[in-house]
Amino acid sequence: MIARALWRVVEQHGVSQLTMRVVAQEAGMSLGQLQHYFASRTAMLSFAMDFASEQTSVRVHQGLARFGDRPHPRDVLRVTLAEMLPLHADARATSRMSAAYVLEALHDRAVHEQARRGLAQGRSLVEQLVRRAIADGHIDSGRDPATETDLLLALTGFAPLIELDVIEPQDALAAIDAHLTRLFSSR
Repeated sequence: MIARALWRVVEQHGVSQLTMRVVAQEAGMSLGQLQHYFASRTAMLSFAMDFASEQTSVRVHQGLARFGDRPHPRDVLRVTLAEMLPLHADARATSRMSAAYVLEALHDRAVHEQARRGLAQGRSLVEQLVRRAIADGHIDSGRDPATETDLLLALTGFAPLIELDVIEPQDALAAIDAHLTRLFSSR
């Protein structure tokens, strides 16, 4: 309830309005009740990002369910990358929260370290997928897993372009599909 209230504040009013008082009001609780759970704005924001990561993971797993027990690595990467883009309400909220979190991390050492760890963990998961795809012969063995991981994650840079109406969501997905087709057909 609190995380969703926080998301609504960021989505409707921006990160500059993200105060404990505003979030408490949006959640329909008193500031004192909110402070019972969070000692600071930073703690509240960190919780919201953990919640966002969990929700993204749930959406990825739900998206992969249609591919059966052993989805092709290309499908796993496609669903994962698509869920990192603001293509629907929950992903849009996550994208905006992520942007707010990164801005906070630039000025707060504790948030910086937590954000760095979270991003490093996410990157590691993508690299494991790439390494497995190479080992299983789905991607050419001459490809460098670290470089391919970085190129895949660079595709999530479409988020601000979509948010600011520079490109259409379907164009971002077309670029992702084109890159995945090149990556998986190069073996």
